[in-house]
Amino acid sequence: MSAESTDTRLRQGSLERFSLWMGRAVPDALTASVIFLFIVAAAALAIGTPGRGVMDAYYRGLWMLLPFTMQVTLIILLGSALSTSPLVRSIVGSVARVPASATGAVSGAVLLGAAVSYLHWGLGYALAPLIAVYFATEAEKKGIGVDFPFLLVAAYAGAAVWQFGLSASAPLVVATPGHFLESSIGVIPLRNTIWSPAAIFHVVVYTLSCILLARWAMPRTPTQISHFPESHRLIEEVAPSVDAPASYSERLERHRATTLALCAALAAWLFYHFVVNGSSLDINSLNTTLLLATLLSHGNFKAFGGAVERAVVSAWPVIILYHLYAGVAGIIQFTPLGEKLAALAGAVSTPYTFPLLTTLAGTVVAIFVPSSGGQWAIQGFITSESALAAGVSVERGLLALSVGDQLGNLLAPFWFVIIASIARIDFRRIFGYGLLFAALWFVVGVVSFTFLPA
Repeated sequence: MSAESTDTRLRQGSLERFSLWMGRAVPDALTASVIFLFIVAAAALAIGTPGRGVMDAYYRGLWMLLPFTMQVTLIILLGSALSTSPLVRSIVGSVARVPASATGAVSGAVLLGAAVSYLHWGLGYALAPLIAVYFATEAEKKGIGVDFPFLLVAAYAGAAVWQFGLSASAPLVVATPGHFLESSIGVIPLRNTIWSPAAIFHVVVYTLSCILLARWAMPRTPTQISHFPESHRLIEEVAPSVDAPASYSERLERHRATTLALCAALAAWLFYHFVVNGSSLDINSLNTTLLLATLLSHGNFKAFGGAVERAVVSAWPVIILYHLYAGVAGIIQFTPLGEKLAALAGAVSTPYTFPLLTTLAGTVVAIFVPSSGGQWAIQGFITSESALAAGVSVERGLLALSVGDQLGNLLAPFWFVIIASIARIDFRRIFGYGLLFAALWFVVGVVSFTFLPA
């Protein structure tokens, strides 16, 4: 019996049993969307909405997120492709060689995970396992005691700050003209959401607290990465090799000049958008920036195309799921159900209890809907209306809902399975540690968005 399997059996306690129960109890996202559909439709019928009205609202909602679906698909696709580039891997490896102590390794892994995730959530989720592998490998080479499974969770926990980063789904949506709630809440600039004092405070305090918690709670007898040979081999893997170009067209698609020509055009548009027009970051300018960075990091169209082809598998659920979520959102938004739920939430809330209640509501939905954009599609209308009824800003409601969204991600096994799969480790080996960081995220988030300006 391997050291890993023996250690896993010894650690099978209440946290592991909880994670197994969650894995059996929580349905996949497609099934959950159908369950939500029938619950919401039944509720709309129960308050007196005629069946024809429910069907019409469902159809109106079903395709209202077509532009948003493509925007989020590109965020996921380009972020995944960027994370596989040799340049990005080289940067991660160089940073991992810097720490000379366990504290340095933990701090470096958490800070790097938080930094890349703040720039782009898909990049953070894709790189967090790789960051842990590189830092754990370099630590073991130097004789530094670092527990690899715990470091993996710490890097993933640090990546949670994406909720208030440059690719945060809901803030970017409401900052983009033409979004699906513009008629009721208008366009909300990022300075009121992710760049508000409350959001900045949360990002800084949570990240620093993650480092302190990780250093304090790391097992005193660490299980180093050499006990996980499949994980260790990740840093040895490179992009698939390609044959030498044989024709003029093949040489052209692999030549940097054609790629640089497109990059120049993209860079010119970004300059016009930000400098000449003075426009702020929105979901379209973010995707343009991502496309530019991904093209530059891969160097030519052939390498870029191969990376995107391999990354497509990470984006396919959004293409279908967001329309199913939109159908549910349509029933909420285009029948009296949404207004009644918002009035109920506003009636039981005060400015001091609203962030807590919104966080808890967001957590429950996030366990079944593991998508920030999908959750905003479902809960955005209710959250906005109930925030106004409770006497707080829509921005505060959006930010509190984001706390709940990430809390659900840290409590349910969905993202742990993905992170563990990338790192090639059993998710049950790491899930229990995630609950520590979930508690930290909850406390810092509720305090930030209850008492600080937003």
